[in-house]
Formats: sequence, C-alpha cells, structure tokens
Amino acid sequence: MTSVLTRPELVPERTPTRRHYVMCPPTHFAVEYAINPWMQPGTPVDRDLATDQWEALRRTYVELGHEVTVVEPVPGLPDMVFAANGATIVGGRVYGARFRHAQRAAEAEAYRKALVDVGPFTEPAFVNEGEGDLLTAGDVILAGTGFRTDPKAHAEAARVLRRPTLGLELVDPRYYHLDTALAVLGDHDIAYLPEAFSPRSRGILAGRYPDAVLASPVDAAVLGLNAVSDGGHVVLPAAATGLAAALSERGYVPVGVDLSELLKAGGGPKCCTLEVRT
Repeated sequence: MTSVLTRPELVPERTPTRRHYVMCPPTHFAVEYAINPWMQPGTPVDRDLATDQWEALRRTYVELGHEVTVVEPVPGLPDMVFAANGATIVGGRVYGARFRHAQRAAEAEAYRKALVDVGPFTEPAFVNEGEGDLLTAGDVILAGTGFRTDPKAHAEAARVLRRPTLGLELVDPRYYHLDTALAVLGDHDIAYLPEAFSPRSRGILAGRYPDAVLASPVDAAVLGLNAVSDGGHVVLPAAATGLAAALSERGYVPVGVDLSELLKAGGGPKCCTLEVRT
C-alpha cells in the first residue's frame, strides 16, 4: 500500500535558502580527554583524514550555494573544530558561549574574537554551549539542558536574542547536546529521537511538532540527527541511511557526508557548523 508520504502529490515542495556558516578546521583535533561517552582518551586520530573530511563538508556547503567563513584554529583547543558550540547568532546579535568543562573554556574567547564583526556581542552569565543546545526553529529557540547548558541560560538567551525559548530536557548521556538528538529541518519542521528526551519533553515535542520525523535509535547512534538543513537540502552523516530515506519521503534532499574521525569525539556535521543569522 502506498503511504500518504510517498504519494508524490502530497510531498511538500522544499525551498532551500542561502545560508552563512562559520567553521573551524580540525588542525589541532585530538581525543585527549573524555567529556562525553563518545570520547576515549588515547583513541588514535588521523588528523589528515579528519581535515579531508572536514574540507569535504565545507566544500559541500559551498557547492550548495552557501557562504562559509573559516576561523583560525587555536593550538591547545582540540575541540574548536566544533564551531556550533562557539555562540548563538540570531538577528545579528551574538550570544556568546560559556563551556561546562574546563578543557573547552578557552574556546569561548576564541570565538568571541572571531565573531567580533558579526554584531553586538553579549557575554553570558550562565553556562551555555551555543548552538549545541540552542537551536533556532522559526520564531522560537529550542533550548536543551540536562548535560551541558544551564536552564538559567534559556531565559538569558531569550532576552539577548529576542526570541522565546522552549526548554527540552535530555536524559541519555550519548546525546549530550540538543543538536545530537534533534535536527531543525525548517521553521516548523524537525526530526528527533524521542528516547533522548524526558517524558515531559517528549510530550512538548509531540504536541508542537505532530508531523516530525522520528529518527530510529540506529540512525541516532551514528549522530544522524547532527544535521544541517537549508530548508531543502539536509547535510547529515552518510551512515544514517534510514533517516535519509525518511527525509526524502518528506521532500528534502539528503546529502550524506563522512565525518568518521570527528565522530570519535562525538561530533558530526552540525557540530562543525555555526549559522550566522542576520
């Protein structure tokens, strides 16, 4: 039987829009400490391969018509490649990051310097890890907590960025940031892994997004939800084949990339990508 979603006349037409992304190459990438379950100190890292994979991601964005600004990596900051954690930018206003773990604390200042020309910058009073936990979805910011970002940062983000926040609690340590358990596909369209959230948060998501794409644990386990959408294309880990098929049924064009080296630190396409929203 043909499902509603596979009937061509009912598949929405998706329109991509040009985006501006900030990225940082993995010049100093290594797994030197463990601050999430993906990280095993001493894990061999092929930095050349990591750089090639990162460059392929950057090139993918450019080929899709997007602007990419590359910031200079800082020695001693092996996770600086995960640019999404460096800030949240909405309406040209920059809400800076404050990291939970001391190993990443200096990244906040590095990204503040890199983003100085983007717009007014606000130094945060509370722990927040940028777009790792603050995902803009139309006129609301989906705000994660549970492992990294302080719930008090949600109100601070709402004030600085002039958007209401919707708090969501993560409960599975493998999905330590919201952007590992939920992907914003469009202003009113998301994909997520229900099992990663508390019962209350699952209820909030089901009520607000009744037609959301529900990812399987198998696809989430390869960080398939750590994806970047321009409203038409969705750049996601190539291994998340089930999620890619589900997105295709919804009218999106999945674009698979391989970031296997960065996955050793729990990172994927979205982790590497900070969006500049002017």
